[in-house]
Amino acid sequence: MTATAAPTVLTARALLLDMDGTLVNSDAVVERIWRRWAERQGLGADEVMKVVHGRQGHASMALLLPDRPMEQNLADNARMLAEETADMDGVVAIPGAPEFLAALRGLPHALVTSADVPLSTARMAAAGLGLPDVRVTAESVGASKPDPEGFLKGAAELGVAAADCVVFEDSGAGIAAGKAAGMRVVGVGARAAVHEPDVVVADLTQVRIEAGEDGGIRLSVG
Repeated sequence: MTATAAPTVLTARALLLDMDGTLVNSDAVVERIWRRWAERQGLGADEVMKVVHGRQGHASMALLLPDRPMEQNLADNARMLAEETADMDGVVAIPGAPEFLAALRGLPHALVTSADVPLSTARMAAAGLGLPDVRVTAESVGASKPDPEGFLKGAAELGVAAADCVVFEDSGAGIAAGKAAGMRVVGVGARAAVHEPDVVVADLTQVRIEAGEDGGIRLSVG
């Protein structure tokens, strides 16, 4: 399947949902936090912003400052997570996200995010969105996206084979993780379009969900 804006029908047994950029627009706070960090490190902010979306903070730092000790990255990441959790200014739902999540009630789905529990809980609340019952957060995995661990863990917790899952993602790292997990990927937003997901939508208003008679999920996308 090639990336397309035309209406496409997908069937799945479960959906695995990224948070930032997919369900929640947190770009304003991400820009604020990471541009301050870039300035402190003497790095170009625009180049930093090309790296950070979708990854855990310490993984982004390891790419941007490859010679810096990981202990320092982890300490920096902890401070920045606390800053992000305290800053909800401009955090809103992606268009269509409330209706999208409402349509998924009772159907197998999970949140798979590089945010930790406090940050994901705060951002979903700030956006007025309910948390899925199954959540895979930064604390749940040993490797950040683009490693597929988070998506594979989400599928396992739902009891669904990877090939029967559809991932919703916005970032290059997240799309790569979904593909590495052997899953189909719906890209959400302009950032996703350049990373060759299977299907691209502008936002979640372009996704319609129906429960299949066999317990599956039918997606009309585009």
